Amino acid sequence: MEPEHITLRDVARDAGVSYATASRALNGSDRTVRKENADRVRAAADRLGYTPDLSAQAIARGSSSTVALVVNDIDDPYFSSIAAGVTEAAQEAGLIVTMAIADRSPGLELQIVRTLRGHRPRAVIIAGTRTAGSDTHAALTDELSAYHESGGRIALISQPELPFTTLSIDNYGGARRLAVALAGAGYRRFAIVHAGDDIRTSADRRQGFTDGLHASGLTLDAADQIVTDFTRAGGNQAAATIASRRPEAVFAVNDVMAIGLMSGLRDAGLTPGTDIAVAGFDDIAAAVDVLPSLTTVRVPLYDLGRQALEVALSGAAPARIDILVEVVLRESTPKT
Repeated sequence: MEPEHITLRDVARDAGVSYATASRALNGSDRTVRKENADRVRAAADRLGYTPDLSAQAIARGSSSTVALVVNDIDDPYFSSIAAGVTEAAQEAGLIVTMAIADRSPGLELQIVRTLRGHRPRAVIIAGTRTAGSDTHAALTDELSAYHESGGRIALISQPELPFTTLSIDNYGGARRLAVALAGAGYRRFAIVHAGDDIRTSADRRQGFTDGLHASGLTLDAADQIVTDFTRAGGNQAAATIASRRPEAVFAVNDVMAIGLMSGLRDAGLTPGTDIAVAGFDDIAAAVDVLPSLTTVRVPLYDLGRQALEVALSGAAPARIDILVEVVLRESTPKT
């Protein structure tokens, strides 16, 4: 008999045990199998060249050896840095990471979670901003609750809006402290490049920066708050408006937007850090590679990914974990 035709029933028959006993011995069920029977089953499987069915293992164990990571955009270094941390923690736990891209769509995120439930991953990590006004909130909560009740583990890297363990980045506080630091360095006329306020991360950072300016005795004109896509291209597109407004300093609500803005300012004949200071948020790796190096708010992205998986696998009760951030002043905001 060819190895590829060997079934679990063949193994059970060769070992002289029931099909159920062979399944429990090879597929990792928590039910007890007598040692001598388990040894006979494994020996028969080796002798016959039987390969276990991974789907059957997942059903027997209640979960597979995979971790599911759902992110908004893998091209964004913010998410790829988090993914690197999740992946390393998974490898140390003997697990494999599978990744799905939600493309900032609450509907697609819900569809992905529904699909993942059928694959029984050991844990689901969702990294991405909540979206205000989404009508999928209740349905997503129901799907994740059903997954959790079946033994699945969950951690979110997001705003603490769902009843599951959430690692919550201090977006508001970090942006507020950045505004105070830049005002303290001598800047007086600012602009903000941000996404629509339906994207909670952008809204929290915009509000934090605005409040920091107000606390420093400064105001921000409505015309100096430019709404664009939450991407590098969005930052680049905002450069023409910034060049015409000529503020002293611009805060882009994430680093990829800030880097796109710097490129657009150069295209407009301006030098970032000299003609107009630029700051971002996240401290992605490229923030120190651009010229001038980018002032930003550091989020421990890699460690955040590791921590998210570790806390999910721990099985601890749902909790909010506040993630502290740090203002980092660099050459793109040289005034002192």
